[in-house]
Amino acid sequence: MARSSQAIFGLIGAGGHGRETMPFVRAHIAAHPDLGIDVDRVVFVDRQAGTAVGGHLVLAEDEFAAMDAERLFAVAVGQPAVRRAIAERLESARCRALTLIARTATVVDSARVAPGALIAPYALINADASVGRHLIANAHSSIAHDCLVGDFVTLGPRACVNGGVRIGDGVEIGAGALIRQGLSIGAGAVIGMGAVVVKDVAPGATVVGNPAREVAR
Repeated sequence: MARSSQAIFGLIGAGGHGRETMPFVRAHIAAHPDLGIDVDRVVFVDRQAGTAVGGHLVLAEDEFAAMDAERLFAVAVGQPAVRRAIAERLESARCRALTLIARTATVVDSARVAPGALIAPYALINADASVGRHLIANAHSSIAHDCLVGDFVTLGPRACVNGGVRIGDGVEIGAGALIRQGLSIGAGAVIGMGAVVVKDVAPGATVVGNPAREVAR
């Protein structure tokens, strides 16, 4: 792709999650012409550079970061540590993280969402919740009122975080997991698929089952 002064958007990750995310990326960009991004300036950024995925060119990360244009991006990589490393590299190259919200998602007007979030179809961020940088909220996941969610947190499909929960940076919450109201989930914790969390989770712990029990630290 030739260099240009026109803005370009890069979706980082051309795997399964990236391919699921791209349709609502296109819809979001089409609904926000103020971003100045044409559909042919929407690309994947991945190791498959030089190919095309779903009709979108794939660029290498260093190629994208070096382009002579305004570079906006979001990271469609589920693992929080990997997502953090990529985002920090791109931000240090003066690329700008863009928050992307699917048309059918709901972010209420009192909620606060930091840059870089990917909020998938039918996800919900409810009253006075605050979520950190580069959240991934997969389809049908929900964060209830007054939750405080750190940076680089991943919610799997249909994960449900009830009111007043505090979630540290880099937490992974598996598909269908349920977290009781008012709990604290420490940084780097992993909540297994379908887990029912009824007590606080220590930083770095992995919990599974119903009720959820720690299996690793």
